[in-house]
Amino acid sequence: MAHDDDSQALDRAYQPSPGLGVAVSDPVQNPGLPPHRERMTDKDPRAEKAAVRTVYTLFYLSLAGSIWAVAAYMLFPIESGALIDIRQNNLFIGLGIALALLSLGLGAIHWSKALMSDKEHIEHRHPTRGKDSTREAAIKAFSEANEESGFGRRTMIRNSLFAALVASIIPGVTLFRGLAPHATPDDPYAGDPVHLLKHTMWEDGMRLVRDPDGTPIRAADVTLGSAFHVIPADLAELSHHDGYLEEKAKAIVLMMRLRPEQLIEAEDRKDWSYDGIVAYSKVCTHVGCPVALYEQQTHHLLCPCHQSQFDVTDHAKVIFGPAARPLPQLPITVDDEGYLIARSDFTEPVGPSFWERH
Repeated sequence: MAHDDDSQALDRAYQPSPGLGVAVSDPVQNPGLPPHRERMTDKDPRAEKAAVRTVYTLFYLSLAGSIWAVAAYMLFPIESGALIDIRQNNLFIGLGIALALLSLGLGAIHWSKALMSDKEHIEHRHPTRGKDSTREAAIKAFSEANEESGFGRRTMIRNSLFAALVASIIPGVTLFRGLAPHATPDDPYAGDPVHLLKHTMWEDGMRLVRDPDGTPIRAADVTLGSAFHVIPADLAELSHHDGYLEEKAKAIVLMMRLRPEQLIEAEDRKDWSYDGIVAYSKVCTHVGCPVALYEQQTHHLLCPCHQSQFDVTDHAKVIFGPAARPLPQLPITVDDEGYLIARSDFTEPVGPSFWERH
């Protein structure tokens, strides 16, 4: 086959067709390559040594910039929330990262321009698959490139490059720490997502109210086949500055009424529903999308994001899709006035299944 032929033989044998082109008697001649001009580092050993020192100095300067960026993250904290602290944190971390990346780039450019091979050559195209001799030639080319660049023998440049590359990643990794909430003596669980998702505003005796107007719901008003979007009654007392949206995102509930005989209830959950009324977390256990589509004929809940389906008649277990566990159920009952109330908080973390594995 053609790909097994030697590339040089193909170059000699193949003559391209002129096609529709017009052959002229005085075609443009190949001007060839310009005369090679030697660099100072090629002619003067002292200039070469100076270039080597410049390259690894830039790489070590990049290393220092990365270390400073990490140090600035700790020396200029932003937990106070003060504008001056945030400004200093951004300024000094940014300067460290800029120095690290700029020095790394300048060092690599100076290395390639002053020390690597500076010989001009023309590489003719050839078939992509060559013989074993072609592969051996490729290996030889890599070896020659290593020798000409000095990567293998210039240990100071190589080691400083490795150190600068590794260190340039560290500031980015360190900055991810700032995305997590910080625990304080007043709020020791602020940085624990398991604790934050395991506990919501629901508690024993809290009324179930409509979302968003906060109207209490009587059990007699919940008809067969209906679905109510529900929030805790105390949620209305929170402002947006006090975490209204955060608490609502965890505590939102979808409530439905079925015939009591349609429910498949475990022995320890028979008192979690009231006369066929059940309430489940509205937060999908896949990635946290709102499960808000209820099909009253099949009694299935559908998450519109990734099409997970849950069976309301059987503890909202997963019957289709990527969700890994059933929706958490909110135990409910009625008070003396006939209004629906919670018996307790959820007994497991709401939201994506990752957080309940602890």
